[in-house]
Amino acid sequence: MKLLRDKIVLNITVIAIFLLSASASAAPRNQQLNTAQLELMYQAMQRMESTNSKGRLIKTGSKQAQSGIQKVAFKPEKKSFGKNLMVTATAYTSHVAQTDSTPNIAAWGDRLKPGMKVIAVSRDLLTVYGLKHKQKVRIKGLKGEYVVLDKMNKRWRKKIDIYMGMNKRKAFKWGRRKVEIQWNS
Repeated sequence: MKLLRDKIVLNITVIAIFLLSASASAAPRNQQLNTAQLELMYQAMQRMESTNSKGRLIKTGSKQAQSGIQKVAFKPEKKSFGKNLMVTATAYTSHVAQTDSTPNIAAWGDRLKPGMKVIAVSRDLLTVYGLKHKQKVRIKGLKGEYVVLDKMNKRWRKKIDIYMGMNKRKAFKWGRRKVEIQWNS
């Protein structure tokens, strides 16, 4: 009985947080926050619904789970990107031989650290195709989003360079590939 009461209190708390965040202003920053809060709420609800009256986890497909509360199939909408383009992708590292005398400082002055998901872009991607400094880009076939923090030499066209930290072996293994990039304008 106490566990059921705890679940109800938690449900009410999660719903209250959702309602409070939904009443905030509709600035883009708040919309991202709301999506994150919705994701947390969804995960909390799933955990609560997958426990029995003794607080033990139950299998999703079991009769005990099916007789309980129906799960709502809510998942926050994935961010869709408006523009996409096929480009040549190579890789680079923070070694003087591959960059210049300041290998950890990008063209706009940003500091690069191993582990960052960063790309350098050819200048035509900035001027002709509309990419911008600190813009998030998705590279098809790779997980996560990469941030545009560096520019390449003027001689390159429709090309990106993926930052690999200090790992030369990983950069050489990547080689040169054609990939599709996606971004919002």
